[in-house]
Amino acid sequence: MPQLPEFRLETHLARWEFTARHHLGASDAQTMTTGELLALAGPEDREAWDTLALGYTEILGDPGLRRAVAGMYERADPDDVICFGGAQEGLNLAMRALLEPDDHAVVVAPNYQSAETIPLSLCEVTGVALDERQDWALDLDAVEAALRPNTRVVSVNFPNNPTGAVIDAADFAGLAGLCDERGIRLFSDEVYRGLELDPARTLPQATDLSERALSLNATTKSLGLPGLRIGWIVCRDRELVSRLERAKHYTTICSSAPSEVLARIAITARERILERNRGIIAENLPQFDAFFAEFEDLFEWRAPAGGCVAYPRYLGPDGVEDFCTALVEQAGVLLMPASTFRSALTPTPTDRFRIGVGRRDPGPALESFADWLRKR
Repeated sequence: MPQLPEFRLETHLARWEFTARHHLGASDAQTMTTGELLALAGPEDREAWDTLALGYTEILGDPGLRRAVAGMYERADPDDVICFGGAQEGLNLAMRALLEPDDHAVVVAPNYQSAETIPLSLCEVTGVALDERQDWALDLDAVEAALRPNTRVVSVNFPNNPTGAVIDAADFAGLAGLCDERGIRLFSDEVYRGLELDPARTLPQATDLSERALSLNATTKSLGLPGLRIGWIVCRDRELVSRLERAKHYTTICSSAPSEVLARIAITARERILERNRGIIAENLPQFDAFFAEFEDLFEWRAPAGGCVAYPRYLGPDGVEDFCTALVEQAGVLLMPASTFRSALTPTPTDRFRIGVGRRDPGPALESFADWLRKR
């Protein structure tokens, strides 16, 4: 396997995530305890939990979990679902199943680093930058111009990490249509779906638009349950699902049995969990608005259109990298600077940072942040 580059964001998190006093760079929604999640279980799922045997599970995923996942989609059934040990495993194995050395892929940036580094380890890749001057819009003409006769995959992520951008549904449908016309796989990372600021802007899921498309999702972000380590891909091309199953033989083989049952409970109760998490974000956003209004000479702020992360611009003369380093070292407040989202494919902003708005009670972190700024 080709050597992958350092995963800058994960290296930064490994250094600071569990040592900083305040994690303001978090990318997930507010989590819950096992007890809180089990309280949402119906009788059948609760019995499955109480009588769970800790043996191997099915490679494609627990049948009950796959039924619950399929219920999230308009045009999928359980045989279209394969589960993984988090979204990262799904992304990795999908790219390896879809791409050969003579192929070409198109990836939207900025992005979660592995969205581009894994394809880059396999074939030629072209980046298409979201337009920060147009609220991180995706230019479909730029995507089309990037396509080649050997393009096999177009990879996107909306709501976007780190920008919080959501494109128009018509543009997303147009992208799916463009991919189908060219025989290209649309790979759609949908892990923040369900946390749109305006529910009317919720995008259709890619697999509902095209039988060739792949929809990637997980319990990690919108549901706020990263500790379960359960992700999935839904694709109506059964032959591709079979190839992904064979690829999984060489990685996790099967998922954790307790995690699968807990994920099943969460997905079945997803509307209640998403409503709770949207409420937390709605309660948090005025606090972030007030913070950035106080320091408008230092920051350019816009709330995310979807998801629970935003990507403000830092205007200070010291630059965002030094600023974020000083902030975490001196005030214990962790942000994710622009370098952790740098792209090898296309220019990306160097003056921004990711901030999370999805965890409950950001007040103490924002107050520490503000106190530090006032004393500078």
